[in-house]
Amino acid sequence: MARLSVAERIAAEVAALANIPREELVAHWSKRFGRAAPKGSGRKLLELAAAYAIQEQAFGGLRPEARRGLTVESDIPSLSEGATLRRSRQQTISTIKPGTRLVREWNGRTHHVEMVEGGFIWNGQTHRSLSTIAKQITGAHWSGPRFFGL
Repeated sequence: MARLSVAERIAAEVAALANIPREELVAHWSKRFGRAAPKGSGRKLLELAAAYAIQEQAFGGLRPEARRGLTVESDIPSLSEGATLRRSRQQTISTIKPGTRLVREWNGRTHHVEMVEGGFIWNGQTHRSLSTIAKQITGAHWSGPRFFGL
């Protein structure tokens, strides 16, 4: 029987994640990150985290310069520093300059939103928040910044 290369072995381990019960993936998350998996996290996210851990163990993690680049050059503080995701998105919105155009496709239709002083213009109307626009587009409550990928 032929011996598997490291890459083939890792690929097989990652492929096998599809057959692991979700509860085992959640336990893996807890062990890896030292806290429970995010509430409502989907199986795909749990599989991706486990796959990254397998690859990181076999091939090593990010190079130090890449890790520094992610922490030093990022305008958004890491969650481990106590920042909340909501605050991070708000900081992102506050850095958007008037005249910036946001584009989002939803159900086959492209929506353009322009940032203006004091709000956003969509379909010729001014709105104070992206969330009201996202709700009108989708018919459901969405975080506007999340909907527009900020």
